[in-house]
Amino acid sequence: MVETADGPHRVPVLHPRSRPEPGGRRVQWPTVTAVIPTLNEADNLRWLMPRLTAVDEVIIVDGQSTDGTVEVALAIRPDAKIIVEPPAGKGAAMRTGMAAATGDLLIMLDADGSMDPAEFDSFLALLCRGFDFVKGTRYGCGGGSDDLTGLRSLGNRMLTRLANLLYGQNWSDLCYGYVALRRSAVERLCLESTGFEIETEMCVNAVRAGLKIAEVPSHETERRHGQSNLNTFRDGWRVLKTMIRLRFKGPLRQEPQVAEPEPLPSLSAAAE
Repeated sequence: MVETADGPHRVPVLHPRSRPEPGGRRVQWPTVTAVIPTLNEADNLRWLMPRLTAVDEVIIVDGQSTDGTVEVALAIRPDAKIIVEPPAGKGAAMRTGMAAATGDLLIMLDADGSMDPAEFDSFLALLCRGFDFVKGTRYGCGGGSDDLTGLRSLGNRMLTRLANLLYGQNWSDLCYGYVALRRSAVERLCLESTGFEIETEMCVNAVRAGLKIAEVPSHETERRHGQSNLNTFRDGWRVLKTMIRLRFKGPLRQEPQVAEPEPLPSLSAAAE
């Protein structure tokens, strides 16, 4: 299914998981959507798409790829929802994907194969335990990176330290886009970024919105094929400007009644 700005589209029908409980009552388990921005990632999707077996919905936001990215995605996952739009940046694509998602829980990951779907359970388990926003960290116990250069690692650590000072947090890895969140939290984040700084905006706006946040260790591998669109100095400057600008905007408007998020049914229990 392909959605474009100038043509009709069809949203796939999804069937949430459920099971009978004693007395005939059925418990519905949380559904999961994977959101993946793409721009000429056909070779990487051949590795990634077959590993997305644990999600109910896959949304590919494609920046008008010319290498057959869309065709590869649909060949492997015919029920994927494809949204094609002019390439406006990673942040714009992520916001589009989040707006189109229908799952209870959302996982944001890159298309380059550096983020392993085998780690999904670590993120989703924390959401099911009551957290609103869970971010990966390459510096936590069990995490790591095969891709970070010395310069990028130094810059990330400096930006992370500054963000902790500005927002009173104890993050270990600010600039990493492997993130899971409740769909109910998306509107509260009030996201506006169009580029790689979206990762920072998500983190700091989660604090400003009063969301319950957790970090989970993640191991980043090297991009499997192709060249990254990340520019160390340009995108680092945009991250810095974003975190400082938002710090002086104050808290985001809270919902009329703010309460602790209710735990969702355990995903692992569905298999019992």
